[in-house]
Amino acid sequence: MGGVTLTGVLSLGNMILSATNVIIAFSLLVYILSHNIRNSVARAFCALLSFVTIVHAADVILINVQASATRFLWLKFQWLGIAFIPAAYLHFSDALLRTTNSFSRLRRGLVATTYVFGAVLVLLTVFSTLLVTDGVDTSWAVYLQAGPLFWIFSFYFFVVTGQGLINIERARRRTVTSTSRRRMTYLAVSFAAPALGVFPYMLLASLPNHFSPNLLLSIVLVGNLGIALMTVVLAYCVAFYGALMPDRVVKRSLINYLLRGPFVGICLLALMLVVPRVESILGLPRDTVLVFAVVVGIVLLQVLISAFSPFIDLLIYRRDSAEITWIRELDTRLLTTTDLAQLLENILAAFCDLLRVTTGFVVTKRDGRLQAQAVCGPRAEVNRFVQSWELEDLAQVLVNDSDGQQDAVVERMFTSQGDYSLLPLRSRSSEETLGILGVKGHLDRLNLTDRENHIALTLVGQAEVALEDWQLQRGIFAILWELTPEIESIQRWQSRPRYVGSPMLEPIGNNLVHEPDFPKVVKEALSHCWGGPGLVESPLVRMKIVRKYARESGQVPTKALRSVLYKAVEALKPPEGQRNLTTKEWILYNILEMKFIRGLRITQIAIRLSMSESDLYRKQRAAIDAVAKVLASMEEDS
Repeated sequence: MGGVTLTGVLSLGNMILSATNVIIAFSLLVYILSHNIRNSVARAFCALLSFVTIVHAADVILINVQASATRFLWLKFQWLGIAFIPAAYLHFSDALLRTTNSFSRLRRGLVATTYVFGAVLVLLTVFSTLLVTDGVDTSWAVYLQAGPLFWIFSFYFFVVTGQGLINIERARRRTVTSTSRRRMTYLAVSFAAPALGVFPYMLLASLPNHFSPNLLLSIVLVGNLGIALMTVVLAYCVAFYGALMPDRVVKRSLINYLLRGPFVGICLLALMLVVPRVESILGLPRDTVLVFAVVVGIVLLQVLISAFSPFIDLLIYRRDSAEITWIRELDTRLLTTTDLAQLLENILAAFCDLLRVTTGFVVTKRDGRLQAQAVCGPRAEVNRFVQSWELEDLAQVLVNDSDGQQDAVVERMFTSQGDYSLLPLRSRSSEETLGILGVKGHLDRLNLTDRENHIALTLVGQAEVALEDWQLQRGIFAILWELTPEIESIQRWQSRPRYVGSPMLEPIGNNLVHEPDFPKVVKEALSHCWGGPGLVESPLVRMKIVRKYARESGQVPTKALRSVLYKAVEALKPPEGQRNLTTKEWILYNILEMKFIRGLRITQIAIRLSMSESDLYRKQRAAIDAVAKVLASMEEDS
């Protein structure tokens, strides 16, 4: 322990914190870029994070470089971040003010000017000694000394940073809601983080002879710790800008990302920097100890994060914790099509084993035809049998068997049809047939015991409950699908904060595709696509993509709109394979093409697609919603 000094401990602490700041800045940069890069505040914040990352990445690189000449080269590279941080400060604060409906050409011009001045500072650093001059390489730090024009940079740095703070305070005063004001307060407090990151380098360059190494290292240590905390707070506030989702979702997404990404990375990095300093542990070389430590650390950290996840959710949601818990439980309780098939396969296998038969199936009616949901035995044989059926034959079998369903003996509940015995699976109210359970062979002389008969009845009941619940869930999903445009609109309204001067009902842009009635407008336009005057008065004529297409093709707006609608419909055509009237991949395109382009009647379309008219209307709504989404995407890209 005699070799451990305060200077060495402080240097190691700064090394770890510098690497921590690199991880945090880069991780948050990636997060913001991948989540809400379209927002101007987020883009400005990404620029600020990029320059902060450069500053601290150079610190980490300098630790592992031994040659003084190379170190001084990396110090000049570090000024690529230091010189542009004031400009990024002003850019970020201006973006915040513009979100509060405060626009100024002068501010925008100042932002551009500061970026140009930052480029001049970089050039002075690289090609002259006017800003910084000869480097100093000591045992505890390496830095560039101040040049004759360094005072100009110091003055510029504090003036521009101060203006950024003034802008943020102005933005905070313009907020109306308590939530917006609270976030602006967080931004104002944490806005000093990048400045703290640059201040130690200004201190080292100008006043190194007046401070002891331990004092300077202590100042840098405190600054690095503050930078790490305030950068996270900054990113937390920025994450809400441009996010079209509830605040609770943004909070949980960011916190989970920070815990499983930067937090794990920081812990492992600290472990890698500390463990190699121990020459020998239990007689093992340090590389071996480091490998085991990293592996154990990764596993334990994941377990720790999972263990504390419920407590974190409790802090995030608080008042809505009961509703959130119930919503999450739905994920494990709802049946998907695959879940239903697996459940029915298990029930069918148990049923076939009990009846000592080798082939069985469960079929349901879907898209106007029979479809096997579960098969036990040769699937090709079952498919041939199922495909040979007509819906009328199925209905006749069910009518003939309606009285036998009340029998408590399994053998007498089945109806023979060819080589198979069939049993209709019905809802609990017995008013609706959900599907058919079939087994190969005749069950007249099966002679099941009372216990076996009870088990068989239980399995049949389980299959009926599973099918009924699945149908109910499909209805719920259909309702939620129809509500999606309204939900998206509500989320956009909720994500738009109010500021001084904003109207009581401020519209979210003038883009028609963001309106909740957009699918209805699309349907009306499609209804006149094959003929009729309705396209002349359609609001879709005002879309950018339509005006652009009219200019490029020389068509009148109505014909350009018709061409755009045709293009949107064609986008729903499967990329491969020949057209099929009944397969799921082609169903939406077939409905749109027959109804709105060829102008066929609903009855004609239902017959050609082998489905009921009620089912056709439901799928038509889904097809129109799909076209609306394609048009919205085309409009955003135009």
